[in-house]
Amino acid sequence: MRERFSSGSPYESESGFSRAIRIGRRVLVAGTAPLDAEGRTAAVGDPAGQARRCFEIIAKALSDAGARMEDVVRTRLFLCRSEDWKSVAAVHGEFFRGVRPVATAVVVRGLLEEDWLVEIEAEAEIPDVQQS
Repeated sequence: MRERFSSGSPYESESGFSRAIRIGRRVLVAGTAPLDAEGRTAAVGDPAGQARRCFEIIAKALSDAGARMEDVVRTRLFLCRSEDWKSVAAVHGEFFRGVRPVATAVVVRGLLEEDWLVEIEAEAEIPDVQQS
């Protein structure tokens, strides 16, 4: 059974996608941009701040779907500037140092909004029995 989860972003209904989908124990989180609660770009000019905001949104989507950040098995980081890699990787480490999912970082020409320096995807696998 496929369960869909929304963050309320206008992009979801306009473009026809879900923030996250859970199929069984697997949770897929869509490319997540650094948007604040009002839908504006958060931390303009700050790649680490934008990455942190993306992971906050991802954490909420995972929680809504019954998963935790500790359940993440893959991340994909899309960066507009290669020089931002270390600062974004440091934030990735804040969230996943103990989890160590497989990760890919790709430098792209641009993202949907000019102010976005990073966009992040995540995939999680919920264990058969959640550890408390």
